[in-house]
Amino acid sequence: MEAERGKVRLRPPRNALDQRVVGWWRLQGTLFWGAPVLVLVVLGLLIAPARFWLLAPAAVIAVLGLVWVIAMPLWWFKVHRWEVTETAVYARSGFFWQEWRVAPMSRIQTVDTLRGPLQQVFKLATVTVTTASARGAVKIRGLDHELAASLAEQLTETTQATPGDAT
Repeated sequence: MEAERGKVRLRPPRNALDQRVVGWWRLQGTLFWGAPVLVLVVLGLLIAPARFWLLAPAAVIAVLGLVWVIAMPLWWFKVHRWEVTETAVYARSGFFWQEWRVAPMSRIQTVDTLRGPLQQVFKLATVTVTTASARGAVKIRGLDHELAASLAEQLTETTQATPGDAT
């Protein structure tokens, strides 16, 4: 009983992201945290008088980054969920502030997929569902690229068959 006379209920989405998303997030985190560590280490090795003042922060950032790279992707994987039904697109994401979004089919304007360079390495994609909402698009990141293409096609067909003007 998803919707009762056109009403959409807010409920937790059922589907998890593709497990490869953990690796994608870890690689992003490694690049994010690793860049300043690398710069500080190189400068610390080149500038002897400031070596301690450059290598000490590099070590702190490296430890924080390592904790982040290990823990955060696992946490995010547990939190991020999505689902598409006949009546709506559901998405839950976030970290400390978790956001649940529901986009009724009648409000969907466009459906897009995106595959950045790192996503392509992991065979992942992002589906963006643009609605008439001032809150912005609903994004489902970390789907298998073939599932994302199929989902975009399904959503396009469903929204074309759904009455409403998407405003």
